Amino acid sequence: MKLNIQNETSRLRAVVLGIADSCGPEPKVEDCYDPKSVQHVLAGTYPKEEDMILEMEAVAKVLKKYDVTVYRPDVLKNCNQIFSRDIAFVIEDKVFKANILPDRDKEIEAIRYVWNKIENKNRIILPEECHVEGGDVMPWNDYIFIGTYTGDNYPDIITARTNIQAVNAIKDIFPHKKVKAFELRKSNTNPKENALHLDCCFQPIGKDKAIIHKNGFLIESEYEWLINFFGKENVFEITKDEMYDMNSNIFSISEEVIISERNFTRLNSWLRLQGFIVEKVPYAEIGKQEGLLRCTTMPLIRD
Repeated sequence: MKLNIQNETSRLRAVVLGIADSCGPEPKVEDCYDPKSVQHVLAGTYPKEEDMILEMEAVAKVLKKYDVTVYRPDVLKNCNQIFSRDIAFVIEDKVFKANILPDRDKEIEAIRYVWNKIENKNRIILPEECHVEGGDVMPWNDYIFIGTYTGDNYPDIITARTNIQAVNAIKDIFPHKKVKAFELRKSNTNPKENALHLDCCFQPIGKDKAIIHKNGFLIESEYEWLINFFGKENVFEITKDEMYDMNSNIFSISEEVIISERNFTRLNSWLRLQGFIVEKVPYAEIGKQEGLLRCTTMPLIRD
């Protein structure tokens, strides 16, 4: 398989879509990886497997409508395999195995059959000290945007997923790219003050547009850089509540077609006004785990 990912929006040809089958019992509070899941466990509103299966099938149906080749992980019993972007990501013709929370390593084995289709020299496993997850990594033509957290308390922040060592390693692998890191706001306890990944507060769409939540960025000048880069008139700014609902975590099939959650009324109206075709799906149950459409898809090939 010849991988090709230059950006977030070129016409999609092949993707790994996560799977919700046999995702295991509701986690205990102490086993949750993010504050939003904790909130739903405590409230008794944690998503049910059967609802999440239906939501993911709705996305699979849209992808197939656009003739995208869809790979699904092999089902591991009692294992949450919904967020395929967490375990691997592609830049250009290289696939990276994410260095993630140790007990999620088995998830990569469930897509081994895809990994094995890729030339050995293009399978990248970073050194152990490099922590990185796909939700923080966004190729954008000449740039690679990366969300990170460099606070001294990094080891204590379970929501800090990508460190500066990983940013530097990616710089070394792609010396011809401009790698731009963004410091993200993190909270172990408050999901409205937590950008789990870069795609929880920012995403480029189309050719020159973006969705942004200002408070997701710890350093205002970095947020301002993005506003200037895309141009204020091309940016859709989302509120704290919209960030919490994951409005920036939609998914582009092409520069014209976007899959979005059906309840994102304000965003979807704006997208249509900008000329996008919006494929609406139900994804609110999956969103309760602090991830949405981009998190559950791992593109392999775009034009």
